[in-house]
Amino acid sequence: MPRITKKRETISSRVGKIRKFYKNSGRMPSYSEIGDMTGLRSKNAVFKLIAKLEKLKIVEKDKKGRLIPLAMAGSVRVLGTVEAGFPSPAEEELVDTLSLDELLIQNREATFLLKVSGDSMSGAGILPGDMVIVDKGQTPKSGDIVIAQVDGEWTMKYLRKRGETITLIPANPKYQPIKPKNELKVAGVVTAVVRKYK
Repeated sequence: MPRITKKRETISSRVGKIRKFYKNSGRMPSYSEIGDMTGLRSKNAVFKLIAKLEKLKIVEKDKKGRLIPLAMAGSVRVLGTVEAGFPSPAEEELVDTLSLDELLIQNREATFLLKVSGDSMSGAGILPGDMVIVDKGQTPKSGDIVIAQVDGEWTMKYLRKRGETITLIPANPKYQPIKPKNELKVAGVVTAVVRKYK
């Protein structure tokens, strides 16, 4: 009687499962969850898979061995440029592929997302419902948009330094600049804004 062998999963199908988990749950799976979803029964096999994914720069490990996604969003085709002024004929030509993770995030371990509420930064193009990408590893400079705790209250504003004086400036004339009375803690620098239209 012929022996029935189970078809082995390819790396791409396993990456697809991990990517789907990441997209649905907003976190990377644990090693045991990776084993369950990919059908790998031994820890050694899971470690070998993760080593391959590290080589392919799909994931990396932090200092505690936890997985950090590098290219979980996948790559998107770059077809060229579009004129935002007057209409012009455009040809669709594949220029490159681009991972949105690589484009938007420089320092993964120090980066987090926040959802925006309020319109105090509307003049900077940051609207309610947008997501901002924040890098807590960057040293804030005057002119940066920062996430800061001012006298116990959290806010997002432009940072302005003049000598020893620090002021947080809104990008909407309805709001007044904020000068800390007792305490100012800058949690990170806003590096990108993500907006979905549909």
